[in-house]
Amino acid sequence: MSGGGGGGEKTEKPTPKKLADARKEGQIGKTPDLGAWAMVLGATFVLPMVISGTGSAATDLLMQVGGVIQDPDPAKTTHLLGTGLKAGAFALAPLAAVTVLVAIAGAAVQGGLHPATKLLKPQLKRLNPWPGLKRNFGPHGAWEALKTTIKTAALGVVLYAVIQTLTPALLTAGAMPLGSTVASAANAALTLIRLACLTGLIMAAADYVMVKRRSNKQLKMSHHEIKQEHKQSEGDPQLKGAIRSRQLAMSRNRMMTDVATADVVMVNPTHVAVALRYDPAKGAPRVVAKGAGPIAEKIREIADEKRVPMVSDIPLARALYKSCEVGQEVPPEMFTAVATVLAFVMALKSKGSAAGMHRVPQRPVIAF
Repeated sequence: MSGGGGGGEKTEKPTPKKLADARKEGQIGKTPDLGAWAMVLGATFVLPMVISGTGSAATDLLMQVGGVIQDPDPAKTTHLLGTGLKAGAFALAPLAAVTVLVAIAGAAVQGGLHPATKLLKPQLKRLNPWPGLKRNFGPHGAWEALKTTIKTAALGVVLYAVIQTLTPALLTAGAMPLGSTVASAANAALTLIRLACLTGLIMAAADYVMVKRRSNKQLKMSHHEIKQEHKQSEGDPQLKGAIRSRQLAMSRNRMMTDVATADVVMVNPTHVAVALRYDPAKGAPRVVAKGAGPIAEKIREIADEKRVPMVSDIPLARALYKSCEVGQEVPPEMFTAVATVLAFVMALKSKGSAAGMHRVPQRPVIAF
């Protein structure tokens, strides 16, 4: 059934332009949980190396502190501080790099990196608390609450099962050296975190599928919306037609103005008219105006008014009309015929009787 306002039912997939606009407004379906769990999981594999590097850097730093205490010197203290900061930065660099790369990858797998530029613009409607309340207490809020409950329950079950498995091993670690006990506890903690992250990733993937489906449903378009978007992108046919008509009218007006500058107008005698101008400095004669039917009649009227000579030559007029556009030179195969006409017109002008309609008598060939 059709919707109100001629919009129609939204059954069509969103167009590329619709998707691009949605990305700018941050309306593309994605879940932050996917990137968050992936970052924590990636950090668990780098964290042992970071802790080891940090411990080594701290040990070296403490060994140097004793020498500074025995010989307090501001230069040595500053150097030691710089060395400590640099060592700490190098030790933490792998963790920071992995975190950033995993965050980028998490955004990329959910539709690519598309910053929502429109969200950066301040808008007064964002100060309205009503949309937020509707989201929190509406179907969207209920879904978020259900997701939180499911995630908490799933993580609790997984962690309980893992702890039940690891507890016997940790209880027997008391007979081992302190270093081994700490290492066992650290490994157990990492195992817990990794299993929790894997569970979170599975739930985040399921959440992403649901969010993506809801987003695609919201972005669907009706046939009317697609037509309207096509009109906006390609231009309204009626408006384009009006612009084209105006351009043609302006071009025709310029062409009619140039008829007064022509040396001769070749006519058919009534159906076709082609105005020619010859400037020896610019090469061969050029067509400055041409037309058929009413346009040809208008060219003849202007030629008669401006006392531009008209020559009736049916074959030559038709050939010029078909082979030449306005502004083009006469083709070489017509040089001889056009030269004969121009010579005839020049002879008439020398006698002061060039205006009006004429026929070219047979004359010797005159080349340009």
